[in-house]
Amino acid sequence: MSAFSRFTALAQSLPATVPFVGPEAIERNRGLAVRARIGANESGFGPAPSVLAAISAAAGTTWMYADPENFDLREALALHHGISRDNIAIGGGIDGLLGEIARLVIEPGTPVVTSLGGYPTFNYHVNGFGGRLVTVPYVKDREDLDGLLDAVRRENAPLVYFANPDNPMGSWWDADSVVSFARALPETTLLILDEAYGETAPAGTIPPIGALIGQPNILRMRTFSKAYGLAGARIGYAIGTLGNAQAFDKIRNHFGMARISVQAALAALKDQAYLADVIARIGASRERISQIARSNGLAPLASATNFVTIDCGRDGTHARAIVDGLMEHGVFIRMPGVAPLSRCIRISVGPDDDMALLEEALPLVLKRIANSE
Repeated sequence: MSAFSRFTALAQSLPATVPFVGPEAIERNRGLAVRARIGANESGFGPAPSVLAAISAAAGTTWMYADPENFDLREALALHHGISRDNIAIGGGIDGLLGEIARLVIEPGTPVVTSLGGYPTFNYHVNGFGGRLVTVPYVKDREDLDGLLDAVRRENAPLVYFANPDNPMGSWWDADSVVSFARALPETTLLILDEAYGETAPAGTIPPIGALIGQPNILRMRTFSKAYGLAGARIGYAIGTLGNAQAFDKIRNHFGMARISVQAALAALKDQAYLADVIARIGASRERISQIARSNGLAPLASATNFVTIDCGRDGTHARAIVDGLMEHGVFIRMPGVAPLSRCIRISVGPDDDMALLEEALPLVLKRIANSE
């Protein structure tokens, strides 16, 4: 296949990849229909009825660009968190913001510290700007804060990524440990603190906004994709100092936000009663997934997220067989991609009908695997 001859050397050296193969591609490639979409950490419970009404009302204005300053949403978020709107940058989900941070910090050869087996999309952006990934293994299925700090110091890295709660393991650190880690970093290292699952975490997990707001080498990442049920709307935001938040204005796509999505986020933020209800449903679904796992001889890990990671007790080949086998029954799940995390599967929470399909299919898949060995 031919390509334009003057793409950059970096672009020509990179593979054409998608960090996560979507369920739509699996349906196309395998000729299977997804009946239970519980693999992408979306919210099968959906957004609030008030949000759907706001989306409908905004549909007639979609001919207009969104406000390039995202003023109303930044103002609403500022009031929600008790900070200035000037401490907030809006982007196309956390994924989009991660790409912009990479553009702000990374040059070819720049060392970037992250966890081995952590969020693949971050790695994708680092590679896309020519950074050099320096990875630190998990310890007891948690990101290793001491190991990350040691790697930062050893490499003189200007960027470190840490997710709390963690994806793909669902584990977490307490707020005091997170603050201690952030304050121990060199001033020349920017911490990306990914708090995508903050709403579903136990009390005492997420540091108060005020605890880190004045530290110029921290960006805290939040999203409407998880508990708020707006993954398809692509709304995320970064919280940092004035200088950090305004740095995004130098390189972002100023007309990159969808007008309807912004209205959806505003409505979602207003409906905190619905958010509380969904968080309770997420907790109940996590427990049901754990019960299903235990009843099939598997070991669910404690989770602070909207998914449960399950230790299948063997290796990545065995876990992959479970993932593929469930898809034969229309149950879409995922798994971590790097050993030893790849001994696990990862199942997102979902409505009762999805859980019933999982409960029915899992023992059939495990029995089929056992009979084939």
